[in-house]
Amino acid sequence: MLEIQNLAVSYGAINALHGISLSVRAGQIVTLIGSNGAGKSTTLRAVSGLVKLKSGDIRYESASIAGLPPHEIVRRGLCQVPEGRMIFANLTVQENLRMGAYLQTDGAVIRRELELVFATFPRLRERERQVAGTLSGGEQQMLAIGRALMSRPRCLLLDEPSLGIAPLLVKTIFEKIVEINRQQGLTILLVEQNANLALEISHFGYVLESGRIMLAGDSAQLRQNPQVRSAYLGG
Repeated sequence: MLEIQNLAVSYGAINALHGISLSVRAGQIVTLIGSNGAGKSTTLRAVSGLVKLKSGDIRYESASIAGLPPHEIVRRGLCQVPEGRMIFANLTVQENLRMGAYLQTDGAVIRRELELVFATFPRLRERERQVAGTLSGGEQQMLAIGRALMSRPRCLLLDEPSLGIAPLLVKTIFEKIVEINRQQGLTILLVEQNANLALEISHFGYVLESGRIMLAGDSAQLRQNPQVRSAYLGG
């Protein structure tokens, strides 16, 4: 469904990605793990059209999306949940969700998608009229994912969903990610600092170091890899 080919990205004189290649099959959860500054978020931002490519190509459902504006990439069915959630703090939960459906003009479809999000995240239904900035970190993450789901994506990019969230809610968020993948058939590319959790729920993984892919394989195999265990899984 998604293929990155020899992708290079620079921020001025600093090379963030050095010709990486990876692929995500339809229906899979694929994770990118690595330390801070490895280039994980830059990879997602490049796929979403938020940073300019130095070289390489990005193909989604067999068509190149390199150089397309972000809204056109969303229109094609690929949506990102950004690091730090980036919700609209002064809007209510429902208003935030409706912002996710800004490309949709059919009111019946919007109402159906709202019901689907509320079924996935019942806590959001309870807080439908609440101002989003007053939600807990975990609830805001649910809202950020729900807002992305409102665009009716076929492929979801998740950037650090566990960041700044209480451990108990992190478990809930990851259970919901698995549920969305299994029940809705949504393909997911996950960037996550918590490598253990990421490899536990994903089908395939890539290890990114200093803008290069150093390892790739089935997530279960990567969890047993001595290098991965030593560097990212605590021994």
